[in-house]
Amino acid sequence: MLRLGAHESVAGGLEQAFERGARVGCQTLQIWTKNGRRWDAPPLTTEEIQRFHAARMATGIEPVVAHAAYILNPASPKPGLRRRSIHGLIVEMERCEELEIPYLVLHPGAHTGAGAAAGLRLVADSLSEVHAATPGYHVQILLETMAGAGSKLGYRFEQLAYLLAETTEGERLGICFDTCHVFAAGYELRTAEGYAETWAEFEEQIGLERLKVLHLNDSQHPLGSHKDRHAHIGAGKLGLEAFRLLLHDPRLAGKPGLLETPKSDDLHEDVENLACLRGLAAN
Repeated sequence: MLRLGAHESVAGGLEQAFERGARVGCQTLQIWTKNGRRWDAPPLTTEEIQRFHAARMATGIEPVVAHAAYILNPASPKPGLRRRSIHGLIVEMERCEELEIPYLVLHPGAHTGAGAAAGLRLVADSLSEVHAATPGYHVQILLETMAGAGSKLGYRFEQLAYLLAETTEGERLGICFDTCHVFAAGYELRTAEGYAETWAEFEEQIGLERLKVLHLNDSQHPLGSHKDRHAHIGAGKLGLEAFRLLLHDPRLAGKPGLLETPKSDDLHEDVENLACLRGLAAN
């Protein structure tokens, strides 16, 4: 089955995410390596990196996945914002490389009125520049499946396939499959037939070998709503059966499956959601 975990806060230090993850029963973990809503990031110190590695060793939580800042927009038609986004993504790649984090999840961006074709071309060009600036890096950018709100790109499998094909060194890219986003984009996951059709299209357009990470989120809104609002497992419009099908799919065995569901300070929601997923996997 999937390796189950959640996105945890790094408040108090990057290493604190491991303590929080261990407390709720994570096998894998997603974090920000910097403030996700700010451009600047102080360089990592040797002590920070050492504490991070020590906490990872102590908990045995693997793999660690990083999420890139939401403010990055490699699809922007505004040259200044696109240039800043490219630089910001390179900085995040550098931080992941220092922390030995294998995956960096990225929202492909929004064309903001320029049109999907133009936006996708800019994303491919931006990612090509990032790859050129990070030769030999082990960290892999994972393009996240999106819900398609507004002008956001990456909500159709064929759009992601274009980026994989058109980015220089595109073999360095992978995919993060978000259940809420895919469902909101119009792909059925709740029935055996719909689930099979969705994954058949994913295989045809992208290929399962490119799938590296899954985000496990229920959806507050219905199929095809294009609204990105996460709900607790089984408490949304996706429902339990979609997650049961995922957890029993042998093609996904061993891949990280990460919650991004709402939580309070005591993290009891993560405990409950992980217990729910493990219960579904056992039946």
